[in-house]
Amino acid sequence: MTRIGDEVQGPLTLAFDIGGSHLKAGILSPAGAMLQGPSKVATPHPTKPEDVVEALVGLAAQLGPHDRVTIGFPGVVRADYVVTAPNLGTEQWRGFKLAQILHQRLNKPVRMLNDASVQGLGAVSGKGVECALTLGTGFGFALFENGRLAPHLEMSQHPIKTDTTYDHYIGEAALEAVGKKHWNKRVRKIIKILETVINYDMLYIGGGNARLIESPLPNNVRTVSNEDGITGGVKVWDKQMDQSFTEASCAFVTVARG
Repeated sequence: MTRIGDEVQGPLTLAFDIGGSHLKAGILSPAGAMLQGPSKVATPHPTKPEDVVEALVGLAAQLGPHDRVTIGFPGVVRADYVVTAPNLGTEQWRGFKLAQILHQRLNKPVRMLNDASVQGLGAVSGKGVECALTLGTGFGFALFENGRLAPHLEMSQHPIKTDTTYDHYIGEAALEAVGKKHWNKRVRKIIKILETVINYDMLYIGGGNARLIESPLPNNVRTVSNEDGITGGVKVWDKQMDQSFTEASCAFVTVARG
């Protein structure tokens, strides 16, 4: 196990947060403290998978020693590969084995989850029904019950009205099109819808545009640090998370450890 200084022992996690505008990363202690970073670079455009891999490997080299890797990816993922990438270009990403390739490049075990799921793991208290949203280039969603991650729902692609998905309604492009004031009205509409549909105890909102949400918010809604998208990477390796991975994913991690 890697050590950084005399006070830190145990596995160090290199956590990547892949976004439409930036790629971010940090080295985390076993308790989830940020030891190195966060560091970031602009997301390559066009967002070719091979270019993103090179940028991530470059970030890893900057940050230094680590024992394992977590990837937060903005789309649907299965085991070591990408199913959809709505804001990166799904067709060029579909089936791309990002986790396996990073394992080969970094020679460390790798786990990959949807980016909102990783953000939520960094934010939730573990009590009751909790929901995590990310507001950035697109819209991310994750749901938890007593700290356990529910199966991923790609709410970003659900229509809020005819021919308009959540992504289109409150993503970065919508913010630029309608302005901050009207965008805030849309965010509040989404909050009310999710409160009715999910009956959450707490709702956490992160991502780059969370800082633009105007106060006051309901008592059971709060904005959280954008760094949760990195620091949540430690909890992806908790034992209780094993059941959230498919058998194929766990098999991959076992192979990667060898």
